[in-house]
Amino acid sequence: MNKKPNIFLFVADQMRADSMHHMNNEASITPNLDDILKDGISFENAYCQNPVCVPSRCSFLTGLYPHTTGHRTMHYLQRHDDEPNILKEMKNNGYEVIWIGRNDVVPGDKLKTKYCDEYYDGISMENTRDSFHAFNPGSPHKVTKEEMEDDKYYSFYIGKTQKNGYGQTDWNCVQSALDYLERKSKEPDGKPFFVYCTLAFPHPPYGCEDPWYSMIDRNKIAEPRPNISTLKKRASMLYGIESKQNLESWTKERFNELRATYLAMVSRFDYQFGQVVNKLKEKDMYDDTNIIVWSDHGDYTGDYGIVEKVQNCFENPISNVPLLIKPSSNFACVPRKTKALGMLLDIPATIAEMADIKLSYTQFGHSMMHVVAGDEKHNDAVFCEGGRIHGETQAMERGHSPKSPYWPRLSTQASEGPEHTKACMCRMGNLKYTMRLYEQDELYDLENDPLELNNLIDHPDYIEDINKFKERLLRFYMETTDFVPMGKDLR
Repeated sequence: MNKKPNIFLFVADQMRADSMHHMNNEASITPNLDDILKDGISFENAYCQNPVCVPSRCSFLTGLYPHTTGHRTMHYLQRHDDEPNILKEMKNNGYEVIWIGRNDVVPGDKLKTKYCDEYYDGISMENTRDSFHAFNPGSPHKVTKEEMEDDKYYSFYIGKTQKNGYGQTDWNCVQSALDYLERKSKEPDGKPFFVYCTLAFPHPPYGCEDPWYSMIDRNKIAEPRPNISTLKKRASMLYGIESKQNLESWTKERFNELRATYLAMVSRFDYQFGQVVNKLKEKDMYDDTNIIVWSDHGDYTGDYGIVEKVQNCFENPISNVPLLIKPSSNFACVPRKTKALGMLLDIPATIAEMADIKLSYTQFGHSMMHVVAGDEKHNDAVFCEGGRIHGETQAMERGHSPKSPYWPRLSTQASEGPEHTKACMCRMGNLKYTMRLYEQDELYDLENDPLELNNLIDHPDYIEDINKFKERLLRFYMETTDFVPMGKDLR
């Protein structure tokens, strides 16, 4: 049988790598993701290329860096028809492309049929209005001064929710995926499928229903990293957010509960992933299907006294993401956790090798299938970038008043100080270097300082290492700053 293998992509939003049990999180309950290690691999050291949604998604769906095409803001999506996208590539190469869930890539007025054969947003199946008004753009509720002054408002914390309320959209998305697989199993001679199922959990607000909310053992939750106000030589963006999120009075117990709720959301995501795997096995499609699971970026979840994420900082809680690959049976695989350095940017090239196709455009990723087969070396360096130059008001994402729960981050982002300015992180081995355009650079030794508490940028023992990082960044930008467009214009 010469039919190409199927491909199923299962994507979280704002899930950090260390939220999985097999990444040594004792409080986490992720049996289905952990089971990937029986048939596939999980990257310990995988990184997103920008720690917020749109720039990351525009990168991992193309194999291009955020700086290459200017996708460095939540408000600049793929608006040009000639911009590459792996969904379009797969459709043009004979796959039945099913897009389920989050967008954050294409403007709402663009026809999604250019990218897929079927699209399910997870909303139209039934009324899914969130019960937490402050995070529901459609809510008529007027946020009061008292609510804004409540120290829970900017924390994004909800806690225990009710079934069929907050988070229902993800259930609808998973049901759409299960319904599709059921239908597809009755078409054995049809096209191979390419499913891009992208959910909203565990993106804040931090809330989850039972049984997942009550499953997490609060006594096993790891303490958050120390408050950023106690640390020196850090990005001013972090100090700005911490000063506005109004969490300085929070006790360890309250942060503990917030972090437990986040892990409950991760556990629910894991359960939903298990539903998909079980359906593939039930319909005898599992062996013929490549599965990739990842998240667009991570979440601070109380580390450094901060919640949510930030667009130009790169601590592991927000830049180190899950990346798991279960290949179809025609590929060699050594199941394990791997320490190889991986990037979400590598996903399109990996998909191309899975499907035995050649991408029709220039991109900068490298297939990870040789790592699946057993190699422990992949990228010599990985990168994550963000921020803007002074004067780029279009990148500030203005328009959020203090009534917005995102105000602490976005008001700091709108400052013309150094807070939101350009930076790029590079990791090589266990050293992690960040070059900042208008602020002091950063260097962390992850082997001796895994919590990234001590900025070694001025330490004399690391001068040679810093010079190597600067040379590597120069080559990185030389290689990836632009590419010649595909096709020629008449003149």
